[in-house]
Amino acid sequence: MKDRISALMDGELEDRAAAELINTLGQGGEALDAWHTYHVIGDAMRETGPLSAGFTARLAARLAEEVTVLAPGRSPAESRKWFALSAAASLAAVAFVGWLALAPQPELARVAQAPSAPPPLVQIKPALVPLPSATNDYLLAHQGFSPRMSIQGLTPYARTVSDQVNEPRK
Repeated sequence: MKDRISALMDGELEDRAAAELINTLGQGGEALDAWHTYHVIGDAMRETGPLSAGFTARLAARLAEEVTVLAPGRSPAESRKWFALSAAASLAAVAFVGWLALAPQPELARVAQAPSAPPPLVQIKPALVPLPSATNDYLLAHQGFSPRMSIQGLTPYARTVSDQVNEPRK
């Protein structure tokens, strides 16, 4: 029984087992004494003092004496005020979106006024930078370590082909 009480205090019991144990504790006896002992031990470990004698009865009496206050509903004037504020916010949002959609766009006006003749095309030839002759040998020798070999769908038997240019060695 003490193991089940400890498990209940740790939150490790299932709902049905916890309900049965709580009913057993409600009947008093040795299980209830163990329950109180475990709580005193927990209070000592957390360094919190025990409650004074009769605390539960005093709390229940004070709760019974308190007046129950039921919150009144909103007054019609207050609900009209909130309706008016929400309507004004909606109208402002619609006006803002309309202003953004219908306002003249300066970039579009410049594009419309631009001449229709296309600008002259300037051809830029890429500069060819020759690599040292040993570069091709290095790349060919280390092609098996290339990261492209691990890409799925790429045929590993494809090899690169290059043309050898006779240039003086430096």
